[in-house]
Amino acid sequence: MFKMLWLVLLTLVGWFCEVWGTPVDTLKATDIRHDEALQSGQHHLIKPTEILMDLEGDYAVMEGDMLLPNDRNAVSELWPEVNGSLSVPYEIDFLIEDRTEDILDALSMISEKTCVRFHPHANETDFLHFEYGNGCASYVGCFGGEQPLLIGPHCKVGNICHEVLHSLGFHHEHSRNDRGDYITILKENISSGKEDNFQTRNGNTLSLQYDLNSIMHYGNNFFSSNGKPTILPKESGVMIGQRTHLSVLDVQRVRRLYHCDTTRNG
Repeated sequence: MFKMLWLVLLTLVGWFCEVWGTPVDTLKATDIRHDEALQSGQHHLIKPTEILMDLEGDYAVMEGDMLLPNDRNAVSELWPEVNGSLSVPYEIDFLIEDRTEDILDALSMISEKTCVRFHPHANETDFLHFEYGNGCASYVGCFGGEQPLLIGPHCKVGNICHEVLHSLGFHHEHSRNDRGDYITILKENISSGKEDNFQTRNGNTLSLQYDLNSIMHYGNNFFSSNGKPTILPKESGVMIGQRTHLSVLDVQRVRRLYHCDTTRNG
């Protein structure tokens, strides 16, 4: 009897360690359904379906970074106006309070040139929640509720701005259907299993031309299996994949999508 009880105890201990000892960062998107996570309030358990590593500069960041895949260049789930003004509520998790300045600088990159504003979350139902992650990642568009935006240790201001633009409704520039006129995708250099990150998407381009200088564009070597380029601009001497500023067309996209006009600031 004692031996049997001991075996049962060991089994329970092993189960406990397996269930509760699993690091959050090892969970996959398939480990928990979106609706289950929303009902339980455990947004931090939802992992990106495209969260894959590629190189930007001399460090690794999460550039396959969209938590909620969508098939449009700009989505219809926009952040709503409240009392005639457009201001997105946000909250910064206490675990990354030391990144507050970077986050505010990233938000300013957008608000200084468009009508989109940001303000600390009060009692709004829908808001951005900046929280810790291994890399940078965001849902695309306004998903609703407490919407996580992941900030990793190596995410600089430009990377954070890139993710905020995802949350406003924008996909990567290289996914446009007209990209073939501007870039060449070198499939032979793409890491196995990463091909989906180079698919085109049908969607609203807001009648603006393709932008090689966009902060939403992939760099030359993203998801490279051999260090060789995966994307080559057809125009010689053009650099792609910058994360330092909003291009002129980036600004125009935000302004058009959110109908920035003379009735709003920006």
